[in-house]
Amino acid sequence: MSATARYAGPSPVRRPAAVAAFLAALAGLVLGLLLAGAGPASAHAALTGSDPQDGAVVDSAPKEVTLSFSEAIAVGDDSIRVLDPNGRRADTEAAPKDLSEGSTVRYGVSLHSGLPDGTYTVAWQAISADSHPISGAFTFSIGAPSDTTVALPSQEAGGGPVGVVYGIARYAAYGGFVLLAGGSAFVLICWRGGASALPMQRLVVRGWLTLTAATLAMLLLRAPYTGSGKFADAFDLTALQAVLETKPGAALVSRLLLLGAAALFIAVLFGTYARREDEREKKDLTFGLAVGGGVVAAGIAATWAMSEHASTGIQAGIAMPVDVLHLLAVAAWLGGLVSLLVALYRTPDIGSAAVRRFSAVAFGSVVVLAATGIYQSWRQVGSWSALTGTRYGQLLIIKVALIVLMLVAARFSRRWTGLLTDTAGAASAPSEVEAEDEERAGAVDEPDNDPERAAQLARQQAVLTATKKKRIRDADPERSGLRRSVLAEAAVAVVLLAVTTVLTSTEPGRTEEEAAGSPAASAPAAGGPVNLSLPFDTGVRNGKGTVRIDLEPGRTGSNDLHVWIDGSGGKPMDVPELKLALTLESKDIGPLPVVPDRLAEGHWSASGVQIPMAGDWRIDVTVRTSDIDQVTVDKNVKIG
Repeated sequence: MSATARYAGPSPVRRPAAVAAFLAALAGLVLGLLLAGAGPASAHAALTGSDPQDGAVVDSAPKEVTLSFSEAIAVGDDSIRVLDPNGRRADTEAAPKDLSEGSTVRYGVSLHSGLPDGTYTVAWQAISADSHPISGAFTFSIGAPSDTTVALPSQEAGGGPVGVVYGIARYAAYGGFVLLAGGSAFVLICWRGGASALPMQRLVVRGWLTLTAATLAMLLLRAPYTGSGKFADAFDLTALQAVLETKPGAALVSRLLLLGAAALFIAVLFGTYARREDEREKKDLTFGLAVGGGVVAAGIAATWAMSEHASTGIQAGIAMPVDVLHLLAVAAWLGGLVSLLVALYRTPDIGSAAVRRFSAVAFGSVVVLAATGIYQSWRQVGSWSALTGTRYGQLLIIKVALIVLMLVAARFSRRWTGLLTDTAGAASAPSEVEAEDEERAGAVDEPDNDPERAAQLARQQAVLTATKKKRIRDADPERSGLRRSVLAEAAVAVVLLAVTTVLTSTEPGRTEEEAAGSPAASAPAAGGPVNLSLPFDTGVRNGKGTVRIDLEPGRTGSNDLHVWIDGSGGKPMDVPELKLALTLESKDIGPLPVVPDRLAEGHWSASGVQIPMAGDWRIDVTVRTSDIDQVTVDKNVKIG
């Protein structure tokens, strides 16, 4: 049996294809799971207050409705709508007024005069300064709550199929940038011979194509992503023009222009540079390409920094260049890792020196990632409670865990790198495989005067030589071990990139905690009857008893109150005076006095007791059993 027949390993074409298919499937699975759990994209800005507040009941119709936000936002003509109980517009339908003062971001709309009593719905939608759409709705009542025909939106801005596709395009854009920038850096810094290797050329070009296609898709989907949620609006030229006037639109257009410069860089790198043989000229060209390519890569990275989380919040002037460094370090590490994986599987010529140079580049990238990541984490999280108690903090913990896992795999790669030998050295000792190839080559080298036959024989000789190199390479246990460890790193990197993509579209922990402590965070509870039992003792004979309170329906707006007083024997007990007061200490509301009317022995009642907003209310009950003996008891209860 020949050596060729005995070789049972994967072919040089099938193995890389299987690896690529595995990594692509892993990327799709992880991104799908993250997008499924993410819901609509959260944003940096959050609603921090409103006037009237959510669930409030006001005596008379306000002249306007105002909304306050934690960060700067962009609003359109129809960003704030107020609907009456029948679903008709209660506002004047004019563009929202900018009422911001200093660091307070506030917008308002005017209401029609003479609005009738009932429950009104405020629906709002805007674009956060970090490019993500935000939306919400709440209700308030005039006079008393009422039934309403308005259905609150079931889908937030940025959700639905358009949001899913936009999220996939965001992931593809990051992946394309990593391959483009990281692959180019790998060729220039680690393995200059890779400029003439077809697999390396394909890798970088595919990165450019992926980033370009994803950027175009995001530009077209920007209008439906932040607005209607309909794919058809992607081709609305008016909406596209409006997108181009926004910061995210300008960033996407800038990225496309820079990708034009990147195309010229690729043409020189894999054209003129790959063909240059004079080492001195090649060295000068390497320096020029490194400077030019670095500027283009930094510019592309800046298109993310100028339009997302780094551009808003505290210390934006420092955060943006730090974010650019972070993205470049990610590309150098992860893109170089994929390039190394392709080189190990597809090219027999990469030597140990190139692998060691990449090891040094990866180490430097990790140092930069650690420094910039710590700063970004402090800026976006801000506290230990936000690290563990918010979605952003939890994703950040997962990201750090994945980086640690990659470093563990990288440790094995460094060990294999230290043992790695070049294929040229391994080729010096003849083997059974080489002997058989030499025999075949001898048969091929028989003289033949036919030029066509000579060309065919030359192609066969090239195939035999490449096959021999691959067999020698595959027989090297150190190289095989390095391929496995690098493949493990690349698999983790795919998951890491997916987590990072979702992280960039998630509301930072610092903002989420601040919004959670704002008045807007006190959403009305479901509501329900309140039943209390409060024992009391005035300290005199026949001064003990129990106050039982029923409050229905136990929600904001108008409620009916019933109070019963039982004596120590459980029988109804009459008292000269009974008073109640309601206090919402968290909002400095109250005490709101309630004086019930006596209906029967030991039974008092009051109707139309107004609860202006949901919250944790304290109910104070004052019982007077004689001219001078009285006591006040209290209890806190949630009223929604």
